[in-house]
Amino acid sequence: MTGVTIPGVGMTKFRSELPYSIVEMASVAATRALDDAGYPAADVTSLHVGTALADSLGLQAGLGNALTSSLGIEGVTADRIENTSATGASAVHRGVEAIESGQSDVALVVGAEKMSVGETANVTEAISRVTHQREYAQGLTLPSFGGLAAGVYLDRYGAPREALAAVAAKNHGNAVANPVAQFRKSISVAYALESPVIADPLRLYDCCPMTDGAAAVVLARDTADDVRVTSIGSATGTHAVADRPDPLEIESVREAGERTFDDAGMTPHDVDLVCIHDAFTILELLELEELGFYDPGTAWEAVMDGETQRDGRLPVNPGGGLKARGHPLGATGISQLIELVWQLRGDLPPERQVSDARTAFAINVAGFGNNSVCTIVEA
Repeated sequence: MTGVTIPGVGMTKFRSELPYSIVEMASVAATRALDDAGYPAADVTSLHVGTALADSLGLQAGLGNALTSSLGIEGVTADRIENTSATGASAVHRGVEAIESGQSDVALVVGAEKMSVGETANVTEAISRVTHQREYAQGLTLPSFGGLAAGVYLDRYGAPREALAAVAAKNHGNAVANPVAQFRKSISVAYALESPVIADPLRLYDCCPMTDGAAAVVLARDTADDVRVTSIGSATGTHAVADRPDPLEIESVREAGERTFDDAGMTPHDVDLVCIHDAFTILELLELEELGFYDPGTAWEAVMDGETQRDGRLPVNPGGGLKARGHPLGATGISQLIELVWQLRGDLPPERQVSDARTAFAINVAGFGNNSVCTIVEA
């Protein structure tokens, strides 16, 4: 047990473009989290800010410093965390450590990204640089790795192409009732299958979008009645995907999951609800299997059978996931935890609420498994 709770959460809507600066977005999310916790800004003793692209897109260096001024909390300890697409969860990890170590009493963790400021080609270029230098020089991209893994998975396990489309359809369906989600439009499996090819066999609806948005959580010492951070852990994996012995094995996901479950004294069977890093639909299947929720080659059957639906045996991505809620890199991991907090507190309307959930799990992944951060939270 970490002895850390989450008394407050807050976020902006996730959209393809928001008419605010990255500092303004971060300030809105932070203020909403503090209001939700019932804490004045003066109670904050440390600020942990995550953004992956602000520098490379020419937006804001030193976002943590700028945010302290915007919130009027000068004097607190502040830092900026970057771990590509796992930036948000890594920022939460730093905040949890600050509370556990006694260096902070109230940690405010904020993640923000404004991807709309850059041309699609420029943003894609910035994201592509998370790959190994050799692979980047060869023109390989994250969708390339997703397509490679998806093709191997479908061939190895005899899974139909519809299984990937079913992940997309499920997550889009979950986002319809989520007011903060970028895509609140249901799609059919057939519609996903007919969308343009991105990296065969992956199509447009197998890939997450570019997104603007910010998310924030307040962390404090163990407080009664608040959602508790039971365990949080991370691990790195082989950086060059080509050096991995099996394209379907993502060692950082497996290692981070094992550490987090071991620290909590739990197994996947103890979890009622999961937020998976579905930057590509194939990753939802691979991560569920690497984490031990399903045996290798069987997650696709669970999706097709409806087990991962909101009312299924193991609800996965009830807020829409990266696929439909959106994926502003620095905010994504925090938004996953916000979804879990809302679910565990029972804050949501019936069409959004997972019933009887007490223990929840989230995984936020950097690159194509270069680094993973897992978190277990309990009501």
